[in-house]
Amino acid sequence: MQPFTLLIKPSGSDCNVDCTYCFYKCRPAEVGEGRQRMSLEVLDKLVKDYMGLRFQLSGFAWQGGEPTLMGLDFYKRAVELQKKYGVTGQEVGNSLQTNALLLDNADWCQFLHETTFLVGISIDGPKELHDHYRLDLGGHGTWDRVMRAIDRCKEHKVEFNTLTLVNRLTADHPDEIFDFLIDLGVRYLQFIPCVEPALGGQLLTLDRSVKCQELTPPSVAEFSVTPKQYGDFLCRIFDRWMEFGPQKLSIRDFDSALSYCLSGHHSICTFDRQCSQYIVVEHTGDVFPCDFFVEPQWRLGSILDTPIEQLAACAQKKAFARQKQSQPNRCLVCRHLAVCRGGCLKDRAPMGQAPWRGRLALASRGHPGLAFRDEGVGLPNALNRVGDPVPPSNRGQDALTTVGVAHSYFCESYRQFFDYALPRFLQVAAQIRAGALVRPQQLT
Repeated sequence: MQPFTLLIKPSGSDCNVDCTYCFYKCRPAEVGEGRQRMSLEVLDKLVKDYMGLRFQLSGFAWQGGEPTLMGLDFYKRAVELQKKYGVTGQEVGNSLQTNALLLDNADWCQFLHETTFLVGISIDGPKELHDHYRLDLGGHGTWDRVMRAIDRCKEHKVEFNTLTLVNRLTADHPDEIFDFLIDLGVRYLQFIPCVEPALGGQLLTLDRSVKCQELTPPSVAEFSVTPKQYGDFLCRIFDRWMEFGPQKLSIRDFDSALSYCLSGHHSICTFDRQCSQYIVVEHTGDVFPCDFFVEPQWRLGSILDTPIEQLAACAQKKAFARQKQSQPNRCLVCRHLAVCRGGCLKDRAPMGQAPWRGRLALASRGHPGLAFRDEGVGLPNALNRVGDPVPPSNRGQDALTTVGVAHSYFCESYRQFFDYALPRFLQVAAQIRAGALVRPQQLT
């Protein structure tokens, strides 16, 4: 079986902050009722089944909501179970994505250090940028508390990186954000574009008789980054990355593009050919193919009823993974199709019914020649062909028509970015192959 990572949400959508741009505020159907906590029964079954697959590296990504609400004893038990059900030589990687408010605590930090958890801390830059949207339940900014937690992590030598939401405000401050994160001592950064539909706004209904070029985005929430803003932000951060030294700093999206230039394979699902790098386990034990599509029609089953290897390999999971291969016309003729793949499905779903990103844009037919770049392409050819114009289909214009498939909200962003950065990605890849640069650890 192809190895996969678990994305686990042990506290469901529960959180101890009230960010304006919260993912769940536009998805009321995904917000559970009452106190959401994973039981020890579910935890035991999950760890036992997953460790039993004997992957060389078993990856547990603990997310939320806010996963630290489970309490420290829950994670101590998780590590005990990993040791109990693992075998000699089997590696385990634990990561924790958190707002960090509960990490200003010596017991937490000592545990995270001793068990080599990788901690991802959500922080949007300097205080005035972070506190604009990242508020606590009382409506107050959280920056001071996050910084205290970061200081505590440093004291205990906890390995951490940062996740920064690029929103309407922060997108205009790439230099301030970059300098702030570098001054924190962080050497692995993630930048996630923020876009959500306007609450109560008029959303389009998807008419499958309308070609994708005629579909336009609905109104987006005021905090959403615009495509042009995000493109400008990526280009400026790329310049700073190049100036700082690609061999000294990992930025997730850039690492993936560089990985593609080196091997023809992306390291993240956003730009990959299909969505199949992880599965989501909710606090109930229910399993889904993606964190952005936790919906009844995509429920794969429950780990309490079905072995996890069967859920990960089921027909519904494979069907979801293939949805990304349906591309709108503008993607099929784009020079960056091979490196972009239309971006994440959540950003190119049909903008028909709320929640906006919770409905897939399914094509009435796939493009028969879509995989031509991937079949038998060796490294030299792959590098030469990245960014080349896509040749027209030899099956006629009708084959290029994918009815009802929306393009990404960030299409303009990615075109701008890859036009600007791809030649230099190829140069960096050439330097790495020649031994002039050593790849960052995250790329190995």
